[in-house]
Amino acid sequence: MGTSGKVAVLGAYGHTGRFVVAELLARGLRPVLSGRDAGRLDALAAHHSAGRPGLDVRPASADDPASLDRALAGTDAVINCAGPFAGTAAPVIEAALRARIPYVDVAGEVEAVADTFTHFAERARAAGIAVVPAMAFFGGLGDLLVSAALGGGRSADEVFLAYALSSWHPTAGTRASSRVSGQRRDGRRLVHADGRLELRTGEAPTGRWAFPAPVGDQTVVREFTTADSVTISRHVTVPVIDTCMTSAAVADVLAPGAPAPAPVDDLGRSAQTFLVEAVVRAGGTERRVVARGRDIYAVSAPLAVEAVRRLLDGRARTAGVVSPGEVFDARDFLASLAPHVSVDFASAPSGAAPRP
Repeated sequence: MGTSGKVAVLGAYGHTGRFVVAELLARGLRPVLSGRDAGRLDALAAHHSAGRPGLDVRPASADDPASLDRALAGTDAVINCAGPFAGTAAPVIEAALRARIPYVDVAGEVEAVADTFTHFAERARAAGIAVVPAMAFFGGLGDLLVSAALGGGRSADEVFLAYALSSWHPTAGTRASSRVSGQRRDGRRLVHADGRLELRTGEAPTGRWAFPAPVGDQTVVREFTTADSVTISRHVTVPVIDTCMTSAAVADVLAPGAPAPAPVDDLGRSAQTFLVEAVVRAGGTERRVVARGRDIYAVSAPLAVEAVRRLLDGRARTAGVVSPGEVFDARDFLASLAPHVSVDFASAPSGAAPRP
């Protein structure tokens, strides 16, 4: 563990950032609250002040390098929760490299995650600094599930990731990030095929997926490409990564005027539940791993914070820009997420994967 126990959180007052701050405090770490709005940072610090020393508040903006340097000074790591990440990831990574501390983010923007690997791999490796993008529900969790199913293998014939969300009420950050990705794609959609990401036109196909109980058989949108297609393909050689999402959840998140997540418990989580099934075919065998939990935004906090803990206590396998399944012991990491995530490592007998 680092010497100070301080972890800078950029975007600390955002929807996911607030969960990250609470998770750091629950684990005995010292979040340093950072973001553009000093008033919102002060309000968040006051919210957490009861029974503990006041939290360190350091306003900063991604377009002000000096402010980022002040925010990261004396910290052991930084978690970037400030989207859209197309505009924040690079400046905050630059600041982390200057401060010589690990960087973790919760980016779900496929293009932004790919940019991080493209632009910072060599520099982060040369600096001996770990940079872990997409350490969240999308990108991190799916990659860990696939890595656990492979059991240390580095190649597969096919990877299926099937997402079942009971509902999907988007945050303001999700909406903003979706707009940025939509502009970059110019009306097209991303698909991972033939071992690479490619842009396609036309509507995504639909199909059926037989999820484990109690979700059961559901209509799904296929080719629903997520950040997992970037994180997985960076360390697993696989021609096809086929990702699908329950159609009802897609309709929810795309609905005009869709409401934001509504908290229903003391932790601020929504009532949303999720089930993620990873199916990996390799060398004539098939393995499945299933994860279940609640609130895709809230669960990103234990994912990101656990990653920071492992980076700081020496359980990271390498430096550079790395995927979760590449740098961490996937099965052990997933087990550590209880009770936030329950994982079934033997959810179904080997056989034909249900195809959408």
